[in-house]
Amino acid sequence: MDRDALDPPVRHPHPLRFVHAGQSRPGLSCSCIFGLTFNVTESHVSETAFIVDAIRSPSGRIKAGGAFTDLHPTELLGQVLQQLIQRNGIDPGQVGDVITGCVSQSGEQSATPGRVAWLAAGFPDHVPATTIDRKCGSSQQAIAFGVQGIVAGAHDIVIACGVESMSRVPMGSARMDQNPFGPSYAARYGAQISQGAAAERVAAKWNLSRDELDRYAARSHRLAAESDASGRFAREIVAIRSGGGVVERDETIRADSTPEKLAQLKPTFADERLRERFPEITDWRVTAGNSSQMVDGAAAVLLVSERMANRLGLKPRARFVGFDVRGDDPMMMLTAPIASSRAALAKAGMTVDQIDAFEINEAFAPVPLAWLRELQADPERLNPCGGAIALGHPLGASGARLTTTLLNHLEARGLRYGLQSMCEAGGMANTMILERV
Repeated sequence: MDRDALDPPVRHPHPLRFVHAGQSRPGLSCSCIFGLTFNVTESHVSETAFIVDAIRSPSGRIKAGGAFTDLHPTELLGQVLQQLIQRNGIDPGQVGDVITGCVSQSGEQSATPGRVAWLAAGFPDHVPATTIDRKCGSSQQAIAFGVQGIVAGAHDIVIACGVESMSRVPMGSARMDQNPFGPSYAARYGAQISQGAAAERVAAKWNLSRDELDRYAARSHRLAAESDASGRFAREIVAIRSGGGVVERDETIRADSTPEKLAQLKPTFADERLRERFPEITDWRVTAGNSSQMVDGAAAVLLVSERMANRLGLKPRARFVGFDVRGDDPMMMLTAPIASSRAALAKAGMTVDQIDAFEINEAFAPVPLAWLRELQADPERLNPCGGAIALGHPLGASGARLTTTLLNHLEARGLRYGLQSMCEAGGMANTMILERV
């Protein structure tokens, strides 16, 4: 049944389409800066950005023998970029920018990995790249910046992507055993706690039991296994050549995972000093089994202006309805998706019931479960293909990975709107709303 037959279209302003303040007649605007006057055509100041394609690598385990443990991260991302260009038949020389999310920018990921990957893929050297670090939301922020560049008329084609080789560049390695916070931060908040400790605080605040967390984690694996077995991941995953051969499927999904098996795991972040500091933590509930997996992975999203899509005959797959980014208490750290999702919905003039699918990153099971309690969303619409507990969390690539999975789910089910939100270290979150076209 047509969704519009049940729910009338949302009457929000056209997403992210702006008219220059100085516009005096169609097709021409006038801007005055420092006494200089510029005429700007409408096509450069009033563009709509579309997703034309979104792909990802399989998720590879980081233990010895994992799918990509012998593959340089720029080679991993380079292969994803090659296939994104080839799938869509575009001239790589027309790409305006390659915006790359990457968190651990040290070692093999230290030299602007998107730029190195682009050149390693054999593409034109006049195309620039930059690297974004908004922690776990880095490549989601790359998407937002890419859209903003298109809307502003700076670019017609942007690739927003992300990569993280957690096997070759360990999480936290960029700190070089130094304290990144400094005395003034410590004076305001005290010693910074880990994300795992923050997950324990979230579980305690929302009274999420260990059994609830384990049941949710088992659900993530079950849904991911169903998506894998049915071939639903086939459109979003591209094959990657590695030392062990060609990798075409995620190697992180545990189809036989059950709450009973997960209940046997010991808590990971138990620390009596933490309990003394935060007495609301009465027992320990977060384990490796109800947390995201550390993996190697890359993902990329092709963003194109409406004008260029029409010129090249590219078929848009989704448009952007709204964005939000904001911070929250850094000592709770993982709760910002709640406020950010509410803000994104308000900006779009929408309600939670109008969203057909939600991708709330499963950094730890308490994150989507607390979000669900607060937003009162339909639980069946939450992470319907499984999430990072089953598919892994390749930090800088996760935002683009979520977008890829969300878009393919909307298309596979004939749904219209999707919302994705990422919690981020430091108590931040990115949220965006997509509309399938």
